[in-house]
Amino acid sequence: MRVKVAALCALGLFATSVVQAEEWKLARDEDGIRVFLSEVPGSRYKAYRGVAVMKTDIATLRALQEDVSGSCAWIHECKDQKLLKNEGQQSWTYTRFNTPWPVTPRDSVIHVTSQLGADGSVTRILEGVPKYLPESNGYVRVTQVDGFWKLVPKSAGEVEVTYQVHTEPGGSVPSWLANSFVVDAPFNTLKAMRQRAERH
Repeated sequence: MRVKVAALCALGLFATSVVQAEEWKLARDEDGIRVFLSEVPGSRYKAYRGVAVMKTDIATLRALQEDVSGSCAWIHECKDQKLLKNEGQQSWTYTRFNTPWPVTPRDSVIHVTSQLGADGSVTRILEGVPKYLPESNGYVRVTQVDGFWKLVPKSAGEVEVTYQVHTEPGGSVPSWLANSFVVDAPFNTLKAMRQRAERH
């Protein structure tokens, strides 16, 4: 039985509070995927929001997200991830990320809360809980993650997928890496997710 969990924990490598994002500006519009960025007060790192419409159904997307270890294959720079705990509509996941040399690899622990809407939509709220597990040797723990996934069914067998996150990566991260990550993470994740979803 699949666990109801958003393995999307993986997508957070830089955040504080998404609700504090000030103004969303379009950063990339390509291949049916739009990526928006916003400054976040008090943070050096921008929040990102990716939006794409996929020719699939809610059940297929939920199955992709609830396969915690398998979803690492389509999450940007995910090295591996696993389910730590599941309680009804709540779950806790652990993820390790790849980073380019000389940046120390990151890992994160995320608390995921799933909510079902009356319109058939699914929202998965992502909250970093860095102290849930002891830190691992060779990894810097992502200190904050704040975001969500939202799946909204549309007409003609399509689903609008929104992926929004803001993170604080912990340690030192070069500005070039942070700036590329906030665009590449939502774009590459949504693109890879769509490819898998539309094959079913």
